[in-house]
Order: sequence, then C-alpha cells, then structure tokens
Amino acid sequence: MIELATTIMLLILAVIHVLWAFEVWWPIREERRLVAAVVGFEAATRMPGAIPCAAVAFALTSGAALIWLEESWIRSAGLLAYAAVFGVRGAMAYWGKWRRLTPQEPFATNDKWLFGPLCLALSVAMIWMAL
Repeated sequence: MIELATTIMLLILAVIHVLWAFEVWWPIREERRLVAAVVGFEAATRMPGAIPCAAVAFALTSGAALIWLEESWIRSAGLLAYAAVFGVRGAMAYWGKWRRLTPQEPFATNDKWLFGPLCLALSVAMIWMAL
C-alpha cells in the first residue's frame, strides 16, 4: 500500500512539473501568483524554465519507477538516496536561513504546512521501502 501511495504522489507531482515545463500554470493561472505560492524566493517573479521543471519531473518519475524494481541493493540504495533528498528538502522548510530566503506568501506557509511535511513523508516512505 505504501508503494502504491508513494508512486501515485510522485507521479502527480511529476505531471504538475511537466505542466509547468510547458508553461501551463496550474493550479493558479497567473504566473506571478503561482510563483508566490510554489517558488517563494523574494525576488522571483517568473516560474523556473522548461529544463528545470522537466528535470524535476524526470527525477520524480524515476523515483516512482525505482519503487517497482525487484528487491536488490541497487533498489535499496536508490530509495535511500531519494529518501535523503526528500528528507533534506523537507527539513529545509523549518530551517531559519531557508525561511529568510523564501519569505513570499503563500509559499512560506505552504512550505511549512504542506511541502515540507509531504517531503518528509516521502522520505520516511522511501526509507521504509528500502529497508
């Protein structure tokens, strides 16, 4: 069940990043408002470009595929690597320096209550699957 839930979440996030790569601003149609909600850097006024968004989509999709590999040390090592990335990103939501770098609202609130906890949950799920 954890494998399926994690896969679905990673693929949903990948699709969102693919949309952004094609400049489909979702779930907020106005780019500046979307930036304020999902990027958060004080000076940011534009969404990241197609290449960074596509790279994130690829990484998320690869993580979802990794979950379904036959159990092996490669799968476990990959899942632990993903867990580390998600764990660091999740913890950053509560790090003072990150908070000062990304003060835009509603990003700051979204990060503390949605993005950070989601990344930490994905990290825990990947550790559980790896072990």
